[in-house]
Amino acid sequence: MVTIADVARHAGVAPSTVSYVLTGNRSISAGTKSKVRESIRLLGYRPQTPDRSLAAGRTNVLGLVLPLRAGVHLPVVMRFVAAVAVAARRHGMDLLLVTADDGAPGLGRVADSAQADGFLVMDVEMDDERVPVLRQLTKPSVLIGHPASTKGLTCVDLDFEAAGALCVDHLADLGHRSIGFLGAPGAVYRRNAGFAHRTMAGFSAAAMRRGVAVTALPSEEDHDSVLRATKALLRAHPSMTALVVHNEPALGWITGCLRAAGRTVPGDVAVVAICPDEIAEQTSPPLTSVRLPVAELGRRAVDLLVGKLDGRQSPPLMLLPPRLVRRGSTPELGVARRA
Repeated sequence: MVTIADVARHAGVAPSTVSYVLTGNRSISAGTKSKVRESIRLLGYRPQTPDRSLAAGRTNVLGLVLPLRAGVHLPVVMRFVAAVAVAARRHGMDLLLVTADDGAPGLGRVADSAQADGFLVMDVEMDDERVPVLRQLTKPSVLIGHPASTKGLTCVDLDFEAAGALCVDHLADLGHRSIGFLGAPGAVYRRNAGFAHRTMAGFSAAAMRRGVAVTALPSEEDHDSVLRATKALLRAHPSMTALVVHNEPALGWITGCLRAAGRTVPGDVAVVAICPDEIAEQTSPPLTSVRLPVAELGRRAVDLLVGKLDGRQSPPLMLLPPRLVRRGSTPELGVARRA
């Protein structure tokens, strides 16, 4: 069966452009219309196919459901919004941002409106109350993140469990045997945010596998909380020589907080962060990090959603493997001690 995506590839245009030509919802140049119509003729695309009926009702708008809750770090969130917006524009589509924290009822109300063709959903919890609504929607959706069960869903995420393990393996390979973990704000763990719990699970499992002593604490996003958590980690493990930080706001303060506790980076404590590259590169010294691939996650999520709109099948879960970039905060252990 010939789909809108097939026509788009043949004509060298975005699938949304084919939809515009079919529906007349937007002004398209005569030359582009001619190319699309010629591709429709050559490929034998039939207007009565399911794709045609779907295209006829399109708004060419994607909804991004991103509730602004406690513990959500706005600068990183805005990177996701920008990545999704850029990816949507590549398909000739606009973006509707929904930030209210109305849970399942709010999602149902938004989905019932005619404002968006499909939805991208963020800040996904392990037992997210929105999942039953998403499974029943007639409009397609893609989650950036994934709940405990992905049955009947389409999700894309960083493999956060592997990311937590990668941090431990990198530090253990350098010789560290006592590692702290500075986590997200307590509210993030209390609402069972998938990314936070999976990172902690991966970190803990890798520590047991490598025979490494670890202590983990959450931290709020202000300087005093980061300082208190840092000192508490050091009291619990005075021999701690490395620290994994999964809390973007804390990264700007962590070197100073360790210094206030009598430790230097990387001389006394090596630091690995889980964050976007730009944040890790702004500190002094620049931090070794497992990168949060914001642009790739946004692009893949949009591509999956547009594919579903065009009738293509999608896997229930696409996990991106973590990648560690080594910088000045994790030298060889002997080198750090001599520095």
